[in-house]
Amino acid sequence: MQEKTIYKNEKNLISTNKKRLLFTLLSFFLIYLVAYIIDPFASCWNGYFQRNIFEILGEWTFTIIYSFLISEFSIIVHNRLDAVLTWKDNPTERLLIETVINLIVVLLINLLLVYIISRYYFELQNVTIATSLEEKRGAIQNISISVMIALMIMGINIGIHLINNWKNESIRAAKLGQVILEAELQSLKLQIDPHFVFNNLSVLSEIILEDQQLGYEYAENFSKIYRYLLVNSKKDVISLEEELNFLDSYIFLIKNRFGDGVHFEINVDPAKSNYQLPPLTLQLLVENALKHNQTNKKRSLKIKVYTNAQNQLVVENILIPIENVSESSGIGISNIIKRYDLLSNLQPEILNNGKTFKVNLPLIEQNS
Repeated sequence: MQEKTIYKNEKNLISTNKKRLLFTLLSFFLIYLVAYIIDPFASCWNGYFQRNIFEILGEWTFTIIYSFLISEFSIIVHNRLDAVLTWKDNPTERLLIETVINLIVVLLINLLLVYIISRYYFELQNVTIATSLEEKRGAIQNISISVMIALMIMGINIGIHLINNWKNESIRAAKLGQVILEAELQSLKLQIDPHFVFNNLSVLSEIILEDQQLGYEYAENFSKIYRYLLVNSKKDVISLEEELNFLDSYIFLIKNRFGDGVHFEINVDPAKSNYQLPPLTLQLLVENALKHNQTNKKRSLKIKVYTNAQNQLVVENILIPIENVSESSGIGISNIIKRYDLLSNLQPEILNNGKTFKVNLPLIEQNS
């Protein structure tokens, strides 16, 4: 099916009137050029343009028709073979068969024209057909030129086929790459769900036992957040404004999980609201900070979210490491890095000076 599609596209490309005209004119020009190169001192070139204008136009008309026949039949042979023997299946056999058929067609065209000229033109003019050595040599030369022209046209057809096939393969590869990219992005997004759901449902079950009203509010906010996750799960990027709105709701859950053990400072330039970043990036970074640091009232975990002059959103937290913390599954930070790698040539910067952990997230301009 793919091969037939390529054939159809190429056939449309070659068989236009413009292409026919270009091939015919090219053949016309090459006939005279090759003939002159082979024998520049032939008698026919002496006083060529001193002849009667009608004689010159008649010769050119005949040559144009001859050029058209050679070009058109070469195109037809090429297109017909594309339907039964593609270059992809057997290039050597295809080249051999197309060459042989073109040579046979050229010989038949020459024989047909010789017959027509000898039967109608010379008889009407009462001219005897010359059979001198020079005339025979000229006939052989004409056939040789015809063969060369046919092979040149065939070469152009093959070149067009290869270029067309390369373009189709490039497009197909690009589409395949896009499909793979989208699949990988979707896979990365789905990794977020289990981690997010497990943490919050565990907390919800505990809160309900202690305070039903608070549990109701927590469940309501959790449902809003999870609805946000479902709505945006198919998006590659989301506006900073939407992500910050999500963060506000997420902070409500965190405050009820950790109380005064966590303190947030949000200072984002409103002018950056329409810039974009991968969805749920802030949730991953905040969750990462909570997972690897202590949260207690004596020394609360401070998390800052702000923008800088480099069009970056900075998420920074002080380091209060948890002793004997289990190894990270790598979903958080690596997820963000992979998504940026797939979406942009900009990469997050991760800085750890032993006192603070900072991630600088490049903000992606809309439609960039």
